[in-house]
Amino acid sequence: MKYLAGTRKYTLVFEGCKGLGQGLKSYTDSDYAQDPMHRLSQTGNLVLLASGAVSWKSYTQKSIATSSTEAEYMALSDCAKQIIWLRILLKELGIPMQVPTPIYVDNQGAIFNASNPVQEQRTKHIDVRYHLIRQYVENEEVSLFYIPTDENPADIFTKPLGRVKFELFRKSLGLVFH
Repeated sequence: MKYLAGTRKYTLVFEGCKGLGQGLKSYTDSDYAQDPMHRLSQTGNLVLLASGAVSWKSYTQKSIATSSTEAEYMALSDCAKQIIWLRILLKELGIPMQVPTPIYVDNQGAIFNASNPVQEQRTKHIDVRYHLIRQYVENEEVSLFYIPTDENPADIFTKPLGRVKFELFRKSLGLVFH
């Protein structure tokens, strides 16, 4: 309640038509095996349009990841599914996305696995539904980019942060104090 009372004057600001030209932009993160009892990982996804958050999600993954790369790969795949849904919605609204939607992730291994259509022995155990990301990359619906952990605003959805980092990432959601 204290947080809600302290943030009631914040508003979500979009850049309007100028920002629509930039298309969607997204961030994803995972905190590997955060759940101490079940060893499940926490995932956070953020999608921006016109510099304002239009979709965000924080949840505990449903299956155990065997590495931080696998946890990030699963988060990346879930983020891509949300992006594809938003791209379809925007197209139906008359705002088609002409370029692949960038997804920023802080794990190079997850980027490699998603960009490499060859089935590797070390990823064979990952549920098939998570490999759908490879098709989205190949069809140029999404493009993957590395972002350092300290600069990834999706970090706000995966773990408790210090005040300075929290306020920085809250600002990148498009929230402005009025």
